[in-house]
Amino acid sequence: MKFTNGYWLAKEGVQLEHPRIAYDHKVEKEQLTLYLPYQEIQRRGDTLNLGLTTLTFSTPQNDVIKVSLVHHDKTMHAPSFAVDTQPADVKIDTDNEDMYIFKSGSLEAKVPKQAAFKIDFFGEDRLLTSSMPKAQAKISGNDGKQYMREQLSLDPYELVYGLGERFTPFIKNGQTVDIWNQDGGTGSEQAYKNIPFYLTNKGYGIFVDHPEAVSFEVASENVSRTQFSVEGHRLDYYIIYGPDMKAILEKYTDLTGKPALPPAWSFGLWLSTSFTTDYSEETVMHFIDEMQARDIPFDVFHFDCFWMKEFEWCGFEWNNELFPDPKGLLKKVHDKGLKVSLWINPYIGQKASVYQECKEKGYFIKNQAGEVWQWDLWQAGQGIIDFTNPEARQWYKDRLKELIELGVDSFKTDFGERIPEDAVYYDGSDPKKMHNYYAYLYNETVFELLAEMRENQAVLFARSASVGSQKFPVHWGGDNLSEYSSMAESLRGGLSFVLSGFGFWSHDIGGFEEQATPDLYKRWTQFGLLSTHSRYHGNVEYRVPWNFGEEAAKVSQAFSKLKNRLMPYIYRQAAATAKTGIPLMRPLMLEFPEDPTVYAIDKQYMLGDRLLVAPIFNEQGKVPFYLPAGTWTNYLDNKRYEGQKWWEESYDYFHLPLMVRPNSLIIEGSVEQTAAYDYTKNLTVHAFEITEAVSAEVCDQQGVPAGKISIEPEERGYRVCMEGVEKVQVLFRNRSFANAQRHPFGSLITMDGQEMTVFE
Repeated sequence: MKFTNGYWLAKEGVQLEHPRIAYDHKVEKEQLTLYLPYQEIQRRGDTLNLGLTTLTFSTPQNDVIKVSLVHHDKTMHAPSFAVDTQPADVKIDTDNEDMYIFKSGSLEAKVPKQAAFKIDFFGEDRLLTSSMPKAQAKISGNDGKQYMREQLSLDPYELVYGLGERFTPFIKNGQTVDIWNQDGGTGSEQAYKNIPFYLTNKGYGIFVDHPEAVSFEVASENVSRTQFSVEGHRLDYYIIYGPDMKAILEKYTDLTGKPALPPAWSFGLWLSTSFTTDYSEETVMHFIDEMQARDIPFDVFHFDCFWMKEFEWCGFEWNNELFPDPKGLLKKVHDKGLKVSLWINPYIGQKASVYQECKEKGYFIKNQAGEVWQWDLWQAGQGIIDFTNPEARQWYKDRLKELIELGVDSFKTDFGERIPEDAVYYDGSDPKKMHNYYAYLYNETVFELLAEMRENQAVLFARSASVGSQKFPVHWGGDNLSEYSSMAESLRGGLSFVLSGFGFWSHDIGGFEEQATPDLYKRWTQFGLLSTHSRYHGNVEYRVPWNFGEEAAKVSQAFSKLKNRLMPYIYRQAAATAKTGIPLMRPLMLEFPEDPTVYAIDKQYMLGDRLLVAPIFNEQGKVPFYLPAGTWTNYLDNKRYEGQKWWEESYDYFHLPLMVRPNSLIIEGSVEQTAAYDYTKNLTVHAFEITEAVSAEVCDQQGVPAGKISIEPEERGYRVCMEGVEKVQVLFRNRSFANAQRHPFGSLITMDGQEMTVFE
């Protein structure tokens, strides 16, 4: 929200009052509190008829400082984000002649005692950012509301990222961003997943601890500052010191929760009925049989909305006219070696048989008159489940439990964004705070049940999110268009999303709206099967590959098999994501922070820390792509490229830039028909440009480390060691060795023992 008219003036009817000086202080319980009056105090009479901000520094863990700014100390209403705390090394210095100093680990806040109020934040004696004089403000708006504002300085070379899954430009400088979940597709400034957290290339991140609407002006209202404001008399935020962007994400997810590790099978291809298409048991089994007859591997079949009758969503009852024996059908699907996903949402249409039960028992959110809050958008007369009511939450779980017992393995948790801000909740929660937070409660409810009943096999396909929702993966990008521009904006939104604390992300292959061309379908298939999770889905047409031509079916087959073979590499990277919070699919600048060229790149990404992917976004098959320093190799054709330069090449539908950085070991499995198998047996290790000692771990299907493969250069060759794995071959790309099997990509060495040396 903007409050000023240019640099000097306030907007008409807006009054800003700023802390002017740190007048007094208090220290207690590892907290430093400062009292900041809105004018300088020259005499005792100046303390009358004057407001002040109470500023408190505290810390939940090392290298993180919480800043609380309070004008009037109002009662805090639920909900609030869950924040984990750890013991921290805290130092408070109020004896310094010039400064109040609060330090947590290597992060330090300094406030002058005599000069104009400001805060300087230092990381290991390096200035990170500052709240300059008059940056903080208590604001009386021209709308009659009160606001609290903070502005943090930006370096001329500083770039801001994150703030959720945003489809606007990747670098957020110059943008206005409102943290307010909306169902607005992927082509506007609205977003399904709004996260009040950003990080910069200067080594720090900011988490604004407010579930309600937070307004960010990123180098926009004041072009040398990032501004954030909330309605009310209180503003809480955390500053997180890295020193690099990976470390920022680790520490942010220490606060708000690590991503759960999705089950191995969820990384395989998902096939959907699509949305408004006609389908029945016969259609479902035909699609499954045809996919398997064409040798197109997939692991999950998804039933979208019309598994229920129209006007009855989400009443949890199968349409028995189209699916007369749901349990038998799901058994047939399981007998084909597949998992089952089912579409749900938290809205219940008035026609659904369970609507009256929920109404009578008070399971819906209510309006101000105490009646069920209803409207006709999406489902006629729908009510919205009130997840603050423990009985309603349990009732919802019980309905899903029945479906799980029937054979359902996962749920697509759609919607959760269209939540009214004038509703009344069972527990008295503030409806403005619940608007965004509702997505967390909704997905938490479903994920909890799956975790209880499926143990370590819990996974969602969720659209909405709030802070902490990364604990309930996976999330997909929402309703995109079947256009190349929408394919690119989906990736841009996904890269912004993973920089907001989320580890795993997917999108609708081919786009959701409209009809896809065969060309787009094949190019999106490449991109989709080189994402963390992969799903064919659409609106008005079946997204089965053969509908787009025989070549499309072959492309689907090739890239689905490729992803399954890469699962030993992918799942090891996924396990690291669950442990650290560093996303599996990541922007280049996370991996190459020393290269300024990559800071604006949003049409390429790293899949883990070794593979670079550059999807193709045009009908000509041309793609410009940038490679950081080193000699890179295309995984698909073994062509080598020198880095630290841009390239442009053309590719057929079976190739694209899938580049491996030097000194990499990429472990492939021998299984192509499923993503879930034993990642410790029958492996091929692809070795690229080995000039130093390198190693790669393998893990089991629970993500637990199970072995390791190491290669170290020696004077005349390479020493190869393995532990915890069986039947390993090592393929040295672009290298030749005596007594080795010849291979188009190099020399293939078969490991008979745990250690061997190969000679050139």
